[in-house]
Amino acid sequence: MDQKKYPQAGPIALFGSGETAPGGQKIFDFMFRLSPKSPLVSIVETPAGFELNAQQVAGNIGEFIQQRLQNYKPLIQLIPARKKGTAFSPDDPEIAQPILKSDMIFMGPGSPSYAVRQLKDSLTWEYILARHRLGAALAFSSATTVAISTMALPVYEIYKVGEDPHWKPGLDFFSYYGLPLVFIPHWNNKDGGEGLDTSRCYMGKSRFDELKEQIPKDQVVIGIDENTGLVIDFQAACFHVVGQSNVTILRDGTEEAITVGSRVSLAELGEFFLCDPLAGISQRSWDAALSIQSELDLVPQIPPGVIVLADKREGARKAKDWKTADQYRIDIEAQGWEIQDNPDGYQIDRKE
Repeated sequence: MDQKKYPQAGPIALFGSGETAPGGQKIFDFMFRLSPKSPLVSIVETPAGFELNAQQVAGNIGEFIQQRLQNYKPLIQLIPARKKGTAFSPDDPEIAQPILKSDMIFMGPGSPSYAVRQLKDSLTWEYILARHRLGAALAFSSATTVAISTMALPVYEIYKVGEDPHWKPGLDFFSYYGLPLVFIPHWNNKDGGEGLDTSRCYMGKSRFDELKEQIPKDQVVIGIDENTGLVIDFQAACFHVVGQSNVTILRDGTEEAITVGSRVSLAELGEFFLCDPLAGISQRSWDAALSIQSELDLVPQIPPGVIVLADKREGARKAKDWKTADQYRIDIEAQGWEIQDNPDGYQIDRKE
């Protein structure tokens, strides 16, 4: 099977916080516009796998997506990959395999340190990498945004337990693309009020300044404000700031705030390249991903241009511009597809 025919690296959204808040809704909306109709969203439970209510945490996010983004008709599946060596192990093929059919994979709150321990070298993580390199979107928030860094901030250990400021090895997701990046969500957090600085993911500026001194000079730190997302488009080699506030880039002793609505070249973060599809993935996992992809290829994929025409037709119908709507229908049929109206909107099918 020729792996070159497959798209590489779907988009990835990194939330500063608020995956179930209005700001998070804007980020999901941005991502779903890059996804197929009725996208299958896998919500992986790993980061909160140590919690007794891990399934509920994931389920609440799924309900939010289905209710607040219902126009995209997302399909939700939970992936209970909670803890190695248990009945819900991230290395269990039956638990991990549904990931390989995903259009979007989401991981969110929990513990960054726990997420790294459970995902590193696991089957679940290999499947996430493989599916992403075949075009699926990724959406990471909170603990997972920290965990995928080159160096992961052990938030609870420092903020709650009182350990000295330090870093732990992260999943180093972006090293495969030539970018050693460290992500800090909750960058502008104000939960501590006037009496306690909880910015920089609860570290506070003074403690974070100490942490910065421990970071190698070649690594770029990216702070993501709350209810704000950094959306990276690998194919266009750019990133977008989506949501309510800013993204801050720290390197070479400087800080640069990128405002919401900005579109910036990935070159601003370093020398970027698309990775080898097998980097960090076993041949067995890659073959499994390609096998599932070949099955998905048997299902007719609606061309993006047809979806655009259908959306324009729907807009014309709502405006009662029947003549324009009929022309869009003709244009759709000319491309080998037909549109059926229903109470929820419309459905596109291949023309018989």
